[in-house]
Amino acid sequence: MAALYKPFYATSAGRAFLGDSLDVMKSLGDDSVSLIVTSPPFPLTFQKKKPYETIGIERYVDWFLEFGNQFRRILKDDGSAVIDIGGVWNRGTPTRSLYQYHLLLGLCEKVGFHFAQDFYWYNPGALPAPAEWVNVRRIRVKGAVNLVWWLSKTPWPKANNRSVLKAYSPDMIRLLKRGYRVKSRPSGHAITAKFGRDHGGAIPPNLLEFGNNDSNGTYLHRCKEAGLPIHPARFPRALPEFFIKLCTTTGDLVLDPFAGSNVTGEAAERLGRRWIAVELVQDYLEGSRYRFDPLLMTRERHRRYVAKRRRGSRKPRVDHLKRSQR
Repeated sequence: MAALYKPFYATSAGRAFLGDSLDVMKSLGDDSVSLIVTSPPFPLTFQKKKPYETIGIERYVDWFLEFGNQFRRILKDDGSAVIDIGGVWNRGTPTRSLYQYHLLLGLCEKVGFHFAQDFYWYNPGALPAPAEWVNVRRIRVKGAVNLVWWLSKTPWPKANNRSVLKAYSPDMIRLLKRGYRVKSRPSGHAITAKFGRDHGGAIPPNLLEFGNNDSNGTYLHRCKEAGLPIHPARFPRALPEFFIKLCTTTGDLVLDPFAGSNVTGEAAERLGRRWIAVELVQDYLEGSRYRFDPLLMTRERHRRYVAKRRRGSRKPRVDHLKRSQR
């Protein structure tokens, strides 16, 4: 895995690399990755939040397609790429950008991906925004849904929805106990006796409801203790977990090329998958260690790192990828 580069840290299942994911991906073999799950910096992030490179919305799609070409090369024939891509408001007006859809079209029509399915991540705890249109003028409602594109290298990616079944609703549990009478619905659909079989759970919809308001987790506490910045745009672990369960099996390799605090790597490790994470900002990658065994960072190394930070700048650092000396 990325043999030309020295990992920033490693676990028994995965490796985290500091640097540009384009460079790391170029070192990976063709057809070597089963699943890519990522949440790239959105154009809004580029406009307002450092230290990531500033890329305007007008250049975003072309910028991302270079990554898309590498995604398709390294994915296995039955592999998938899952991209959580948030929306952006047009500057100065209460209207939304269409960049997410231009990106989807580019990845399919120019790179050659297949559009497996669209998903919608609903975050019930999302704050009302943008303030001007939602809170002040009251002419829009809060946005609480992110688009999630599931793309595949071929029309037949590895997937099994039995791995992501939901608990049955109380009504369905009662129906299974009482038995189901075969009949046609008003819509014209004929419901057969198979509907009354207990399959261990319900097939989930493509609307995924996951909260994202963790404020007491180990990652947050340990970053605060070390004086490390907390990544501002983390998705909940439940999101990558869903797609790792759906699209991979034990031992498969999962990649997050925009790893942030490495939520995807943590999810993969917990589910028995191998993983690779790549992140540009050293402080974010340093803090992501706390998602794994605390022995990854020895006490002495941790003491030296914290002391160095206190002597220098508090701003997160963006480092270039370092080639291994081995």
